[in-house]
Amino acid sequence: MKLNLETHPHRRYNILTKEWVLVSPHRTKRPWQGKTETSTKKEKINYDSECYLCPTNKRINGEINEDYKYTKVFTNDFGALLSDTPLFNYKNGLLQANGESGICKVICFSPNHSLTIPDMEITDLVKVVETWQKEYRELGALEDINYVQIFENKGAIMGCSNPHPHGQIWAQNSIPTEIEKDCITKRLF
Repeated sequence: MKLNLETHPHRRYNILTKEWVLVSPHRTKRPWQGKTETSTKKEKINYDSECYLCPTNKRINGEINEDYKYTKVFTNDFGALLSDTPLFNYKNGLLQANGESGICKVICFSPNHSLTIPDMEITDLVKVVETWQKEYRELGALEDINYVQIFENKGAIMGCSNPHPHGQIWAQNSIPTEIEKDCITKRLF
């Protein structure tokens, strides 16, 4: 695969902070269903036929979501990291970059388009936590994965591109700079 800094995820070296920063240029192509300014409050609905994450709907990559009943996990169609990113070291003047591979997944907490975590029943929350644990164990056991992060970026202001209640799982080869600094401070390495 030919190196392309405009499409391949990579880490760039910030010469001012002397830290590596993850860059995912291909994510600018993802569809946006996040915040839009409206004058009326939207009605809560169980199902949205236009939502890429609702059960039985077509995702942007053409796949059809199964008719899931609880949590649903799938590879992110526009993940910040890609498993097939080539490993590379690039240097040209002030620009330094290293290839960064990984796996990004989406976890839909519920098939209900409007049901957020605070409104879920305890039994359904348990399914979400069990799914987090399963994904963490499986991804963390992969040879090329050294860090797994599970999070929810809720709301447009946090960069959430779809209002369906969901979170993300990022598993990557390198350890993020802030985590690495914290571990060194605590002498975990």
